[in-house]
Amino acid sequence: MDKRVLRERMRRKKRQMMIRRITRLATYAVALVLVLVFVIRGVIFPIINRVGGKEAGKPVEVQAQTAEADPNAAIRQPLKGKGDIGKVSAMTPGWHEDENGRWYQNADGTYYAGGFQEIDGVTYSFDNNGHLQTGWVAKGVKDYYFNDDGSYNPEKKRPMLALTFDDGPGEYTQKLLDCLEENNAHATFFMQGQNVGSFPDAVKRMAEIGCEIGSHSWNHPQLTNLDLSDVAKQFEDTDNALIQACGQPASVARAPYGAYNQDIIDTVDKPFFMWSLDTRDWDTLDADADYNAVMNGDLTDGSIILMHDIHEPSVNAALRIIPDLVAQGYKLVTVSELAEAKGVTLQNASYVDFWDSTLGRGEVAGYEGNVSDGTSGIDDGSVTDTDGTDITDGDDNGDDGYTDGEEDNSGFDDGEGSDDYSDGE
Repeated sequence: MDKRVLRERMRRKKRQMMIRRITRLATYAVALVLVLVFVIRGVIFPIINRVGGKEAGKPVEVQAQTAEADPNAAIRQPLKGKGDIGKVSAMTPGWHEDENGRWYQNADGTYYAGGFQEIDGVTYSFDNNGHLQTGWVAKGVKDYYFNDDGSYNPEKKRPMLALTFDDGPGEYTQKLLDCLEENNAHATFFMQGQNVGSFPDAVKRMAEIGCEIGSHSWNHPQLTNLDLSDVAKQFEDTDNALIQACGQPASVARAPYGAYNQDIIDTVDKPFFMWSLDTRDWDTLDADADYNAVMNGDLTDGSIILMHDIHEPSVNAALRIIPDLVAQGYKLVTVSELAEAKGVTLQNASYVDFWDSTLGRGEVAGYEGNVSDGTSGIDDGSVTDTDGTDITDGDDNGDDGYTDGEEDNSGFDDGEGSDDYSDGE
């Protein structure tokens, strides 16, 4: 055999043996690093904690609750993915900060994410990536305020209002939906079944952007003049039209002219809603007057506002009202969201408002009292405005100044101060 060929084979063999040796050494090195990490985190840290006076096996922070126990509680998130590279380098328990913000390292190598957690007696909120949140943080239908240092501020509570629109959908409804979506606001639409088929896209969009689908009967009759079988048909036909338009029936109802009784509610089998602030927009047909009726009206936390989206001036007013209310710190929600936030389980009953005074007097069906949301350190006490001052509804004597539309000796009052049963038709 040629000596040159033989020497070349020898060189190749030596190179292969060297590569195997390097690969083997690298494997040993990686294994050694893993062992060191295990020893440091599993042995040395517990020893340090024990020497420092902390009991072995107990992390230095308050334990997180499980999601099953409290849906608002943070979870322990293990280190994973490229987004956690900065956290891997932080091997000591406690607060750390990276280019994305502050986060908390647990003794077991996890970090809190996606909820609220109490640490050293202070409640904090962490986003899904484990970073501290400040300002308003939404959890379900409720908003919570966290100071610049991340601590929860129970003094600040965002007041809620429910905008409601009757008699649509109509040709101006889509413009109203644009405004609601742009301002991350929700409203409740009490629709006439006879109008639904003409504007199915608007109805479908209501559901898609989080608004509530409500029924205002099929063609706006005075329900108390109908047999209960005819009452049932009014709302069944409307539900069928709504299902065809958006895939769901109405979840709530409003009686035309505010005229109803308990038999009607039981027949329809839905919660009925009145209102605490009547803009009388159907009467004025003036955008400025409608705007002033709301902005200068009683905007107590828990109020339900009545408007109509079939009138162009009403919608034009709403296009100004919605962003201005949001800018003033109000959260605009549906009637069902408002009920949930106030601890009310809706019944087949009538609802006029969710004011603290009304709730406190036991006048709201399904009210469960001052319920806690289950989150440690979170207090759902008396409602205050965005600067921390108490909100009152001016109700010093227990007289609300209106009736709820239920049958009595004076007939049905829809908030207009007369017995003509007119709410804008």
